[in-house]
Order: sequence, then C-alpha cells, then structure tokens
Amino acid sequence: MSPADPAVPTTAGPGTPATPTAAGPGTPATPTAAGPGTPATPTAAGPGTPATQTRLWGGRFGGGGPSGALTALSRSTHFDWQLAPYDLAGSRAHARVLHRAGLLTGDELEQMVGALTELSAEVAAGTFTAVEADEDVHEALERGLTEKLGALGGKLRAGRSRNDQIATDLRLYLRHTVRALVGEVAALEAALVGLADRYRDVAAPGMTHLQHAQPVLIAHQLLAHAHAFARDVDRLQDWDRRTAVSPYGSGALAGSSLPLDPDAVAAELGFDRASDNSIDGVSDRDFAAEFCFAAALLGVHLSRLGEEVVLWTSTEFGWARLDDAWATGSSIMPQKKNPDIAELARGKSGRFVGNLTGLLTMLKGLPLAYDRDLQEDKESVFDSMQQLLLLLPAVTGMVATLTLRPEVLEAAAPQGFALATDVAEWLVRQGVPFRSAHEISGSMVAYCEQRGLELDELSDAQLAEVAPELTPDVRTVLSVPGALAARRARGGTAPERVAEQLASLGELARAHTAWASSSPVAAAL
Repeated sequence: MSPADPAVPTTAGPGTPATPTAAGPGTPATPTAAGPGTPATPTAAGPGTPATQTRLWGGRFGGGGPSGALTALSRSTHFDWQLAPYDLAGSRAHARVLHRAGLLTGDELEQMVGALTELSAEVAAGTFTAVEADEDVHEALERGLTEKLGALGGKLRAGRSRNDQIATDLRLYLRHTVRALVGEVAALEAALVGLADRYRDVAAPGMTHLQHAQPVLIAHQLLAHAHAFARDVDRLQDWDRRTAVSPYGSGALAGSSLPLDPDAVAAELGFDRASDNSIDGVSDRDFAAEFCFAAALLGVHLSRLGEEVVLWTSTEFGWARLDDAWATGSSIMPQKKNPDIAELARGKSGRFVGNLTGLLTMLKGLPLAYDRDLQEDKESVFDSMQQLLLLLPAVTGMVATLTLRPEVLEAAAPQGFALATDVAEWLVRQGVPFRSAHEISGSMVAYCEQRGLELDELSDAQLAEVAPELTPDVRTVLSVPGALAARRARGGTAPERVAEQLASLGELARAHTAWASSSPVAAAL
C-alpha cells in the first residue's frame, strides 16, 4: 500500500462490540455528549403518584415525606438510569435464588421473571423511564415491577439492599462496557501498526528534550505509542479479573439470614465468585478508582500521541499531513488546517485525571459499609468511559489517514550532529574508555559547529586534528543507515527489530480485538 493511500480501519475491527448503543439488554449504553447512555429526562410524576408510593424506605418516618430540597439533592436518575439493564439482570438472578430458597413459588418466579423481562424491553425502547418521584434507578424499576405485579413485586426486595445492588450494577456496567472500550483501543493499536508498516524503512530524527538526539526509524517511534496502548489493554484485562467479584448477597452490610446463594447469582451474572466479606462487598470501590486510573493513563497516552501529531503537522516540523476529513479550518484564516482531534486528545487528558482525583478524594475519608457519599462515584466513572468512547474513534481515524513526508524526515534525521553517539561507541569498540570517547566525540561536535560543518564533512586531517583516535575508519558509522543497522539489540531501532515489533504488536491487536468481542455480562442482559 502506498503512503498516500492508507486504509481507514473500522472503529474496532472484526469481532469487536460496536460502540455502545441504546441501553437495551446486552448492549452497553450509548455514549452521548452528556454521558454514556444519557437517560431520558425523568418525567413529572402524574397526579396520584406521590413520592411516598415509590420510596423504598419509610415506616419509621412520619409526616409528608422528605423535604423538596432533600428530594432534589438525593435524586440520581438523571445519571444512574443507564444502569437499568444491569439492575434488571441482577433482579432476575435474585428472583431465581429466592425461588431456590423457597421464598417464591414456581408460578411466582415465572411471573416475576416475565415482568422483569418485559420491563427490560420497555427500558430499551424508552417506553418506561424514571419519573420525578423516583429517587434512583432501583426505586424506578421496583415501581415498574409493582405496577405489573402488584404485591408480588414487593417480594423481590427480600434478602437484598440497594447497597449491594448498586455495587453490583456498577461492576456489571463497567465489565460490559470496558469490552467496547478495549475494542476501540485495539483499533488504534492496529492503526498505529498499519501506519508504521507503511513507512517502515523511513529514518527520522529521534529526539530527547525536543532536540535531535539519534536517528531512528519513524516506525520505531510510532510503535512506541502502540506499546503504550497495548499496556492500557493489559491493565484493563488485569482490572477485569479483580472486578469479577459479585457483591450480591452482602445486603446492607452484614449479609442475609435468608437461605440465599450468592455464588449462584454471581455465576448467572458472569462473575467468578461472590464477595468473601459482606462489609467489603458494599464498601469496595477499588474497581471504580482503578478503572478511573486506567482511563486517566490511557488519556495521558492519547495526549502524548496527540502532542506529537500537533508537532509533526506544524509548518515548523512539516513531517506529516492530516487528511482533510480529520482536520478543521479557521473561521477567519482560509489557509488553516487545524489538528483539532490531537488537541482535544491532549485537552481531555486533564478531565480524566480530574475524574480520578475527585473519586479518590471522595473515598479517602469514608468509614466502612455504605455511605451516601458513594452516590458521587458514578459520574466520574461514566464521564471517563463516555469521553474515551467518543475520543478514540476520532484518534484512530486521524492516525489511519495520516500521511508522513519521508523526504523531510530523512533529510532531518542526521541533523543536529545526531551521529555523535555513534562516533563515541565506535571509539569504544576501538578500545577507548567511554568517558574519553564521549569527550572526543563532543570535541568533534564543537569543532564542526565552529566551522559550519557536519560530522561527515571532516577531512582526514581535520579528524586527526580533533583527536588522533579519529582515524578515517570512523566514517563507517557516519551514515544514518549504518547508525540504524547497528542498533540491533532487543528493543533497538534496527530494521529487523522493528519488523519483529510490527509482527508482535499486530498479533496483540488482534488478540485484544478478540477479547473485546466477548462480554462475560452479555448473556445475563
């Protein structure tokens, strides 16, 4: 494939779950501007629907219910409604456990599972939504169930609390939606490998401190980014193993005296096991904080890639050109072609770090078991997920269609005395101690600077004038191809080492795509 004709990969590649769509059963919620799976705006409660009818608590409270200000503060349906498919999946599993414990008859179980399945379809279609009187997603869905089943719907509350429900729902949401996220990262890995392969033989200036340091293959530089994204996927896969623990059965904090089977619920919901400690089950938000950390680090990697694209496509560098479909213009300057995707990747990294910081700060002072502070855990998680699902396809498209300029890159590769290290290492191979070799090579650079010469332009006499150790044979390393070929140790920029990376990273991207295509939660939704 020619450099001018790159193929644009699909968002996540074959077998990867589509970017989440409507929050229907088995599908992660759609990321939108307001958050993944932005819920429908709760409708006003109709006449005869007072808050006390839907409230999951009462009895010891008299009067007319909570104050309006408290109700407004407590309401969370505007962001937690996207957990509805996961909450309903948990309810179906819980109903089956209640039946096995003898707390529901076979007929009652059939009615309850049927009503919950109907409710799932209505939630997916948008025909059942939260109303203003509903405090949270749990309350809204119980209202929907009791509207269908009457008093039988109230039996589902036995043996569970909103404390273990919400901890389970959030794990289900993340374990399911992270698969879509990994699919997007895998697509970016594949795009970077494809770009590196198209320009695999092109030399470029390797930089430290944003100054010319040593020549590298530009493919080596691009694959360094691919390695970072591969680690992001590895981190999320490792996170998934720790998150595959079900809090269901923990109750409010002490477990349940009813003969329930938390491991059966865990198995139905795609978890590896149930929580070993009921207090930890409802308290633990490590999985949320760890996800936000993984998201923040992924955001940092996207930001670093974005920064390089901004530099490479600038007039001053001129190393690359953006495709018109993946750039924007100026409202006043007709000539402008702006790298908005790269800049937004750079800008959003601060948002991801902020979400992590906010979540950790909220968690740091909490006593064990459930505290209402934990209502604040979800928006950080949802925002990080939604923004990454929004950002990654754009970055992938930008990378896949980027056109590099080999003539500019190769002309710049030896500039800035980038072969000075090769001179020092050549001297070491001649038996000169590296400290002395470093000094001789530095003197050679100074000599050239004073005379406006490049290293390979020195005559035999001038080489000897700098140092007697600099024989004419030093010219064997004063070429970019020679410098590249010499770095053949593992991890180096030699062509054969880069070819190995292209193969291994391509295989890894395909493995990540395969992992993303199979959600452990999907069967329960």
